[in-house]
Amino acid sequence: MKLLRYGPKGQEKPGLLDKEGRVRALSSFVPDISGDVLTPAGLARLREINVDELPVVPGVAQQDLRLGPCVGRVGKFICIGLNYADHAAESNMAVPAEPVVFNKWTSAIVGPNDDVEIPRGSTRTDWEVELGVVIGEGGRYISEADAMRHVAGYCVVNDVSEREVQLERGGGQWDKGKGCDTFGPLGPWLVTADEIPDPQKLDIWLEVDGRRFQNGNTRTMIFGIAKLVSHLSQFMSLQPGDVISTGTPPGVGLGQKPPLYLVAGQTMRLGISGLGEQQQRTVQA
Repeated sequence: MKLLRYGPKGQEKPGLLDKEGRVRALSSFVPDISGDVLTPAGLARLREINVDELPVVPGVAQQDLRLGPCVGRVGKFICIGLNYADHAAESNMAVPAEPVVFNKWTSAIVGPNDDVEIPRGSTRTDWEVELGVVIGEGGRYISEADAMRHVAGYCVVNDVSEREVQLERGGGQWDKGKGCDTFGPLGPWLVTADEIPDPQKLDIWLEVDGRRFQNGNTRTMIFGIAKLVSHLSQFMSLQPGDVISTGTPPGVGLGQKPPLYLVAGQTMRLGISGLGEQQQRTVQA
């Protein structure tokens, strides 16, 4: 299933994308695409629905029908840094011995085609396409062998970053540099895990104004999804609807020679094979 949320900001309704690319309304079955719906039991109930009997929502998704973040009421937005060796190298940082963990505030979350704001005074706002992992079954102290059972599905994430704050202010403030409003586009849809046979073999890419900067594959992650889920669960309870952003391949603005950063009026386009595409316009906050 491809689960999504559509409608005006703050008024999104639950839906799914059918095989013809039409949005179907799910409001008569669930109040939102959020944690309680993303549990194994919740997804099993959705799979019993006859999609052909669901109302078709007028409009075309990502054209004249706005899509919101594909997960509602996210509890935790957990991010992994430097999870591709070649990205660590372009950032002039050592390959980590264990996952580098930081957070985005949930107020950073926006829809896949919503504007991204350049923070006031920022001259080093950067892009990062990432694979998002959405938790379905919660737990603590999850074994690596059992970790994939806890995954509800996957989505595209743009881990927008302000590099000066992240790397220089106060000796480095990753949470502050990563958590500004609009710095976490999610979607366009959450693709359930059963539709992605191997999430470690997905092409992942990003363009700015039509120029391809990032062009990688999730197979080159340092720490795979099972390792990340298990690792994080040693330090916190993972809960249904939590989102894990798993790191970015090389090609970010910081790694260009000379570095190249976003300014207002640009267009980012990004995607992951099987998970859809995002497109955002940059605006000044």
